[in-house]
Amino acid sequence: MHTAMIQPVWNFEQEPYPEPPDETAINLRAYFDRMPDDKMRQYSPDWDDDRVVAWDDNFREDGNLMLVCSERDVDVKEYRRVLEQCLRYRDRVRGTLKQGSPAPFQSTEQMRREDCER
Repeated sequence: MHTAMIQPVWNFEQEPYPEPPDETAINLRAYFDRMPDDKMRQYSPDWDDDRVVAWDDNFREDGNLMLVCSERDVDVKEYRRVLEQCLRYRDRVRGTLKQGSPAPFQSTEQMRREDCER
């Protein structure tokens, strides 16, 4: 039996971001690329950290995200920060996606401006 990997329509993993990339940052963005949009849209920034951990249901007992092949741990603070970047990314590209088409990129400068405006 062969298992085919289905690539997500999202491309947040390749989206430029302000901090220096490392293996963990890339893996976290890829993790969010594979999260269903329905689930991601449930998220509320008003939730406390315990609610976020329960909602994702992939955090370890030590409070860090279970993320394989990563150099460092991802705590709920980093998880939320990157998740909220991903939500802004999806809001920006959602209407432009066609089934099977990759999402467009945003420049690093555009992301920095958006982050400064928040």
